[in-house]
Amino acid sequence: MIEKVREEARKLVVEFYEAAKLKEGQLVVMGSSSSEIRGSRIGSDSSIEIAEAVFAEIYDYLTSKGVFIAVQCCEHLNRALIVERCALKNGEEVVNVVPQLHAGGAFAMTARKTFKDAVAVEHIKADAGIDIGSTLIGMHLKDVAVPLRLSQKYIGEAYVVCARTRAKYIGGPRAGYDENLM
Repeated sequence: MIEKVREEARKLVVEFYEAAKLKEGQLVVMGSSSSEIRGSRIGSDSSIEIAEAVFAEIYDYLTSKGVFIAVQCCEHLNRALIVERCALKNGEEVVNVVPQLHAGGAFAMTARKTFKDAVAVEHIKADAGIDIGSTLIGMHLKDVAVPLRLSQKYIGEAYVVCARTRAKYIGGPRAGYDENLM
């Protein structure tokens, strides 16, 4: 199963990167349930091995493009995020918590172990997001999220939803808009 989910994650992240029109320096929020990937109910069957395999594919690809990742913890940590300190740009307040397997989750633990200078924060406004297994990442996206329809809809047994964000349209029908502005 590990190689299968690794391959699915690799395919997903390549398609996601292109569809989200990401640029160097932007931030992606990632919420993932290793339990759902395994075909179990979220939070009931966590797996460090699955988290490490899926996270490595997504992290390696996005960081090779200069994109930062924030990994959402589970609801037991109020969906706090693990992020590299260098990705914090808007004065986000660092909080003190160390994710555990059943309080934070396998993906947050993996991110904390992988990042060079990992910190936890309660709030961010990401440019795009990957939600593997219905972890509800929407609260961590900028205000206007646009769903991405990707061909890779599952990693393992977990349904995947992705989004990018765009700037708000203001000014009404007489205003002009720059469709390339994210």
